[in-house]
Amino acid sequence: MCGIIAIVRRRTNRPLPDVAALVADIGAAVDGFPSPDGEDLDHGLSTTADALAAVDRALRGEAGLAALVASPEAADRIRALLDSAAAHVEAVEAHLEAEGDGLPRLEAVNGALVAVKDALWAIERDRLRAAKEVVDLAGPEVAGARLAAMFSIQQALSNLDRLEVRGRDSAGIHVLVRDHGLDLAAPDVQALLADRTGDPLFIDRAVRVVDGHLGFVYKAAAEIGELGDNTAAMRAAIADDRLLHLALTAASAQATVLAHTRWASVGIISEPNAHPVNSEEIGVAAGPYVTAALNGDVDNFADLIAADGLTFAPEITTDAKVIPSMVSRNLAAGHDLDEAVRAAVAQFEGSVAIGISTAAEPGDVHLALRGSGQGVYVGLAEDCYVVASEPYGVVEDSDRYLRMDGETPADPENPTASQGQIVRLRADHAGDPAGVSRISYDGTDLAPADADWKAPSVTTRDIDRGDAPHFLLKEITESPVSFRKTLRGRLIDQDGTLSVNLPDDTLPASLRDRLAAGAITRVLVIGQGTAAVAGQAIAAAVEDALAGTAVAVEAVTATELSGFRLRDDMSDTVVVAVSQSGTTTDTNRTVDLCRSRGAAVVAIVNRRGSDLVDKSDGHLYTSDGRDVEMSVASTKAFYAQIAAGFLLADGLAQLIPGVTVDRAERQSVLAGLRDLPDAMAATGF
Repeated sequence: MCGIIAIVRRRTNRPLPDVAALVADIGAAVDGFPSPDGEDLDHGLSTTADALAAVDRALRGEAGLAALVASPEAADRIRALLDSAAAHVEAVEAHLEAEGDGLPRLEAVNGALVAVKDALWAIERDRLRAAKEVVDLAGPEVAGARLAAMFSIQQALSNLDRLEVRGRDSAGIHVLVRDHGLDLAAPDVQALLADRTGDPLFIDRAVRVVDGHLGFVYKAAAEIGELGDNTAAMRAAIADDRLLHLALTAASAQATVLAHTRWASVGIISEPNAHPVNSEEIGVAAGPYVTAALNGDVDNFADLIAADGLTFAPEITTDAKVIPSMVSRNLAAGHDLDEAVRAAVAQFEGSVAIGISTAAEPGDVHLALRGSGQGVYVGLAEDCYVVASEPYGVVEDSDRYLRMDGETPADPENPTASQGQIVRLRADHAGDPAGVSRISYDGTDLAPADADWKAPSVTTRDIDRGDAPHFLLKEITESPVSFRKTLRGRLIDQDGTLSVNLPDDTLPASLRDRLAAGAITRVLVIGQGTAAVAGQAIAAAVEDALAGTAVAVEAVTATELSGFRLRDDMSDTVVVAVSQSGTTTDTNRTVDLCRSRGAAVVAIVNRRGSDLVDKSDGHLYTSDGRDVEMSVASTKAFYAQIAAGFLLADGLAQLIPGVTVDRAERQSVLAGLRDLPDAMAATGF
């Protein structure tokens, strides 16, 4: 674990949007918000969501940011309108809680309401927040080139905050400023450079002057601390850096950002070991300037140091240090930049993800990925590439992303050859797929196709900690709400009698017919990890609900089923696949194998439009179909999966002949299910 962030930007040509007109558009959307008890609620919500999403798109990028920064009064008006819209959303939520079982298109309403929430969140928490934080970094008079560069820095810091769940013992951000127009020999500039250029350890606030460019690094390292502490420290240093602000004054100035948050593996927790690290060596004449950040481990770094005679300060013990130094030596030997990077990373053993920035091409960034243990995602934003180690690190500004693959060989006939990919992002095409080149480790061209660019399935709303100090506490406290939303519209109380109503999206007509005809004799509940544990509870609920029938019910991990338990003919089987994300590889692969053998599949899943939903005959969403859980220890997702399993058990019992469960006993179970969210809340959840 660890997290890499990079921001590659070009200046925008888009005119600033008319903020007053956008305020009017938000006002019209709020005024036209559909009544909770009106007809076609889903259609009305979708219309509102589309209008708000259009405002969000207009406020993206440098142009949207500049418009907001220049119009603080309009930003205040937008916040007030968003508060009004949030009140309308709460009214719809309350209506769904009270009347959800009477809405024939509940899932469509849930989906449309999610889209409204996404748009409101994006305007308030992404666009308005970015404008405020850029002003905090640069001052209220920020504009032009300085605004664009500070926007890149803000994007990096914002995404570092999100990636700290991958490691937070240290962090760093490197800002390479080109075309700054400063007279570096001027006394005032020399005074600002004093004591910042000679530090051999490249620690917090160090500066490098290379080929006329300025490289600034900010770092924080602390074995003990809270999420957000490191980025808060770096924000304060950047906001207080007069030299950086001066370097970004010229209209021509531009900045490329490479950042990292670390979980130390090789090398102690310290500022010298915090990434990005640079290419400098002790006792060696300065070569071409390179900085790099690493996720994973370079297993053979000690061998490379010895073989190449690399000489590092003894305080720098991270294996990442070999990366920029070897690239720099390759450049000094006369290799062009792409070959210098390729030849270096091809020597690294282990599962690695690497980000590289150089003074040779100060606007561009190289990325390398090898092995299965890491991830790198390249997001397309307006006039910008946003790079992160997780999809949730690119979604604030990007509407499409490219996932690098560290295992695909260049030669499909030789699976062990040249595994790994190298990507170059060119600043002069930032935000355009045409500026992204991709090769294998042996240099084979792997130009991305249109189909390689995917739309994100989450937003920043899904992975926000709110006021909680960590995700585990946040998700524990949200458990009652997730549980209650899972029951909404599905567990129905009619004059004191409880019943379960599952739509055709969950149990399609073809499956209902097979169940009613007695063609289903086996139910297998599958999952991996915590979902497999939830599957055990779900299997027990299904078995109890189907008492008296000949249907066999069993919980089994997906890997056990696919590895040892498949039958050639599974047409008598319903597979209940449980997954929070809907992207669990082992579960999804097992679903494919079962369906190819005739099994019906019903997914219990949290994410609308996920791979598992597409692969299944029916689906039962937990919560509202988009309630992402971030902590390793699953809480709200686990409880919601079990709630969904009890609903599915009752739904199956209504269709399979021969059920002998006592009606009063079943009412008792359903009543307990209905009352459980309140009991969870009462115990402090």
